[in-house]
Amino acid sequence: MKILLVNPNTTGAMTDSLSAVARAHTQPGTEIVTVTAERGVPYIANRVEAQIAGAQVLELVAANRDGVDAVIIGAFGDPGLPAARELFDIPVIGMAEAAMLTACMLGDRFSIVTFSVALKRWYLDCVAMYRLDGRCAGVRVPGAGFQSIAAVQHELEDDLVELANDAVANDDADSVLLAGAPLAGLAFRVAGRIPVPAVDPIAAAVRQAETLVGLGASQTLTGRAHRPPAKPTVGLDPNLADMIEHRDRPVGAR
Repeated sequence: MKILLVNPNTTGAMTDSLSAVARAHTQPGTEIVTVTAERGVPYIANRVEAQIAGAQVLELVAANRDGVDAVIIGAFGDPGLPAARELFDIPVIGMAEAAMLTACMLGDRFSIVTFSVALKRWYLDCVAMYRLDGRCAGVRVPGAGFQSIAAVQHELEDDLVELANDAVANDDADSVLLAGAPLAGLAFRVAGRIPVPAVDPIAAAVRQAETLVGLGASQTLTGRAHRPPAKPTVGLDPNLADMIEHRDRPVGAR
């Protein structure tokens, strides 16, 4: 099984940390291949940047889908996920959706803990998109700032753990999502300091992708009726234009 991990942020070090956690939690026989956005922002933190990143996701999947069994979008707010599912005939997994659905199997309510107040509105949008408002106990963000996006999980580790524990004590959270691509792997490192399950979004996404492929989801998506009809394009990335104009190769022609 081959899973394509798409990082719509432009930070290569973030791709490396995501892929390291992803590879550490695959089943035998699963291969993780990665691609990083070449246009956009170092890390996506609001609705505007997410909109830009969503288009990047479509281009990156279209250009790198050959031989791939599933795709993971490596940004917690899942930019481009509904559109990618509409266009491509393999399972596409969002880190946020995978983490939230995993959390829903661990208890009644989950809390999201992240590293920047700028992310809060976007993450709440994501909760609403998946109709999980009633299961989400809130989004918590530390008051402290950080110096480096590459080191943010280490800089703010104690603050994030404190917020997670506050969410359990005061928001009745049954699990905590440590959210944002720069926090990849943190949940495993601090699990012993939080009294409820701490969900790592990229690990959850990998296991969900493996499950869907194992259940034959790729075959059931072939030729699905909800793919948009072919339409002429102007000025798009050639690989994406091929998909939209239905010049793509059929499933299995790899």
